[in-house]
Amino acid sequence: METITGIILFTSFFFLLWFGAPIAIAIILSSVLAFLFVLPFDVAIMTAAQRMITGIDNFTMLAIPLFVLSGVIMNAGGIALRLVNLAKLLVGRLSGSMAHTNVVGNMLFGAIAGSSVASAAAIGRIMTPMQDKEGYKRTYSAAVNIASAPTGLIIPPSSVVIVYSLASGGTSVAALFMAGYIPGILWGLGVMAVAYFMAKKESYSVSSPPNLKMAMKIIGDAIPSLLLIVIVIGGIIAGIFTATEGAAVAVLYATILSLLHKRLRLQDMPMILKETIEITGMILFLITASALFSLVMSYLGLPQAISNALLSITENQTGILLIMIATLLLVGTFMDITPGVLIFTPIFLPVAETFQMDPVHFGMILCFSLCIGNMTPPVGSALFVGATVAEVRIEQVVRTLIPFFAIVTFVLLLITFIPQISLFLPRLFGL
Repeated sequence: METITGIILFTSFFFLLWFGAPIAIAIILSSVLAFLFVLPFDVAIMTAAQRMITGIDNFTMLAIPLFVLSGVIMNAGGIALRLVNLAKLLVGRLSGSMAHTNVVGNMLFGAIAGSSVASAAAIGRIMTPMQDKEGYKRTYSAAVNIASAPTGLIIPPSSVVIVYSLASGGTSVAALFMAGYIPGILWGLGVMAVAYFMAKKESYSVSSPPNLKMAMKIIGDAIPSLLLIVIVIGGIIAGIFTATEGAAVAVLYATILSLLHKRLRLQDMPMILKETIEITGMILFLITASALFSLVMSYLGLPQAISNALLSITENQTGILLIMIATLLLVGTFMDITPGVLIFTPIFLPVAETFQMDPVHFGMILCFSLCIGNMTPPVGSALFVGATVAEVRIEQVVRTLIPFFAIVTFVLLLITFIPQISLFLPRLFGL
């Protein structure tokens, strides 16, 4: 009976996706349908409703809307331009300097905003006209922006790893935050390497260095923004406050800083709150739906069944990890990161634990794999935003994105098979 119900669950889910149903609706309807095959109608509906509510009834979950709010405030407060200027100062002497500025800008701003979409939009709007003046092809500019935008989902503070912490049963958020630095930086460096060789081939220009006075002004303007990361992450690691309290500190700091920059007015707050509510509502709705989906899978024993099936194929750890990575990369092309984390953590984490894999290391593999889906069709959010900002068609930019996808996948393999890349910093800080 469980096998038949499992088939109904996944078949109805993919059927609804195929016909264009929003992913959260597809998850909820397929979950309820599967429940109706094993529980009475009233029990199935009541259980589903309760699970959806309890799925977000968690204090740690409050960090997500707060980090979203801080990111929206900083986006409206003119932070992006200051970070772009700093990025240009750091990498302006490399071939294709504007492209490298875009990458570093996305890494800096994405880490603060915690959103690939916000990063692709904010940095893309600044960098696209600048790259046009230097004669860069629009497809190249868009590809660099799209490929580097998801770095902010890995470099902390990141709401994605908070979701993983909840789905994995309480993996340390502080450890996950620290684990994200090196993988996120390697992602950015990989994109820069590909951009460099492309720029060499096209003979793109190199920026003129600013004088010392201008350089010091650029650094001075950027330091207050970068201090947000130091304060929030430092406070969490030092145990001064929790991730949720750190998110509240980020909101307060972002508001004060944006007001001091005189780019944010109090009358802008209703629109900022409206945007925050829209983004948060979407994320939390996906989380409630995914919590229900996970409950149905657990009730049917599907995670254990899938684990046994994988181990029956091969008991070789390398083979199992490659199968999981391939699955996550495929899933990431059509599923948002949040439901992907919530659905596949209970499926794959038990398999990883049979090999004594650290849950922090596995979390980086899972989140990194699903984040790659942000830059791939058919539903990559960074892909659509980046293409829209650059005013190019999706099919035009996808071909240019292929080498970037290849290098990011190579970085993923490094992270997978060299655990110290993820675990060095958490262990250094005793997490």
